[in-house]
Amino acid sequence: MESLLIQGAACRCQQFLALCKLRVVSLIVFTAVIGMFLAVPGLPSWNALWAGTLGIALVAGAAAAFNCLVEQKIDAVMARTRARPLPRGELTNTQTLIFSGVVGGTGLFLLNYYVNPLTMWLTLATFVGYAVIYTIILKPATPQNIVIGGASGAMPPVLGWVAATGEIHHDALLLFLIIFAWTPPHFWALALYRREEYAKAGLPMLPVTHGEAYTRLHVLLYTVLLFAVTMLPVGTGMGGWIYLIGAVLLGGRFIHYGWRLYRKYSDELAKETFRFSIWHLSLLFAVMLVDHYFPIPI
Repeated sequence: MESLLIQGAACRCQQFLALCKLRVVSLIVFTAVIGMFLAVPGLPSWNALWAGTLGIALVAGAAAAFNCLVEQKIDAVMARTRARPLPRGELTNTQTLIFSGVVGGTGLFLLNYYVNPLTMWLTLATFVGYAVIYTIILKPATPQNIVIGGASGAMPPVLGWVAATGEIHHDALLLFLIIFAWTPPHFWALALYRREEYAKAGLPMLPVTHGEAYTRLHVLLYTVLLFAVTMLPVGTGMGGWIYLIGAVLLGGRFIHYGWRLYRKYSDELAKETFRFSIWHLSLLFAVMLVDHYFPIPI
């Protein structure tokens, strides 16, 4: 009996964790932590590291859970999301709402009490931007949903920066701009090979409303725009030779993927592009961190 109770509790924990979209949250937390380290010449304070990281992670998980609550009917008709707990009936709406509120509230408390109020308010605004403005208002209304709503997804390094310093700096806004420009080609690559599922769900994603060719062109154009944006830290002195070389190599590779998608599309290539986009952002921020502590000025 005790063994069955333990197994049941473990299963229920897995169901709640599945709401949090841990792979997405891990990238959010990673860029937020990089923002903390880039914000200071040495190391961030202990409170910024543990409470800032945990608080941002909890609020991001709460936003993901709220997203699952709002989109459960859509998730039920899409192959990549139909196994989530709500479409399968493993969790109720009330359980999900309470979970999101408790987890998000705990994260906001940690940020306000152990870090600083500005980080808390910016994180709350990010929650509202993603869970409400993007999920409820923009996503079902316009094919530009990911462009406009991408602002909330670009906030984590700013949150990390503010957690470490208590203020918003122009270099933090450059980090925001990089992710803001990265989001459309990243997401549209996914939307291209999932276009039939989005059409079935009734969501006006760009490949559904404007067609595959139009979307492929915009993926290419945004990879070029992203390349240009990633050069800005070099111009401001935030990045040196290590960052410049990394940004050029990663950005050039992303443009190459965009060009190949534009010239000769396949679902497999779109999947490769989507996977590379995640590596692109992760490695770009990692290279920026290395450059921060081992600078070779240009």
